Amino acid sequence: MNASPAATGPASAGLEGVALAFGRALVSQFRPPMLLALLLPFAVALAGAIILVWLFWTPLTEWLQATLFSWSVVDQLDSMLVAVGIASLKLWLIPVVATLILLPLSGILGLVVAAVLIMPLVLRHLDRRDYPGLARRGRDATLTSVWNALWVTTVFVLGWLFTMPLWLLPPLAILLPIAWWMFAFTRMLRLDSMVEHASPDERRILLARHNRGYWTLGLICALVNLLPPAWFLLPVFSALLFSHFSLEALRRLRSGTTP
Repeated sequence: MNASPAATGPASAGLEGVALAFGRALVSQFRPPMLLALLLPFAVALAGAIILVWLFWTPLTEWLQATLFSWSVVDQLDSMLVAVGIASLKLWLIPVVATLILLPLSGILGLVVAAVLIMPLVLRHLDRRDYPGLARRGRDATLTSVWNALWVTTVFVLGWLFTMPLWLLPPLAILLPIAWWMFAFTRMLRLDSMVEHASPDERRILLARHNRGYWTLGLICALVNLLPPAWFLLPVFSALLFSHFSLEALRRLRSGTTP
């Protein structure tokens, strides 16, 4: 019988554990239960996108049209573009801005589903296959997870909306979305990946000891999130990625392995 990876892998401390977690998450993702789990967050994100567009596209575009083109700088820029033969901002700016507002809202819904509903399935699966015997010492896991998802989602949505004007500065148009998604992945999944197994004291130790590793995982997920084909895989894969990192770190903490 092959030994589980949790029993044979190298130390999972800091950045060393990132590559280990990534490799294990890839293997876990192609197991049938995890492939099936892909459907729920994708379905929620897709349904959320359809509902948001149906309910808010018209009022949002009308509000953006009245607001943006009431700014003299936008109106002057539009006139300059038309004068040199470039399409008017009125033809494409409003749909682009509306999409940049509504699409992340559906994406964060998919991540919330992954954190609150898919993560327990992921942890039960990894319990059996990769980390047998790792005791569950967490308390109030569901309540903690829901509260964490609520505040992270609120900060993400408000931060995304209020910093959108800064996208007019070219570097920030790329850096800000990466930063906000890195925040969302890290702050939502690092706690959920350990809340069922780690006691409150163990959580504090893991968060302090592996903070850089968690933010590195969040950055990886945020960069992958730039690729639309990855949106179908990322909610479950990110849950697997953070879970492997947390459970291996917890296993080593309890065994006294030097981090």
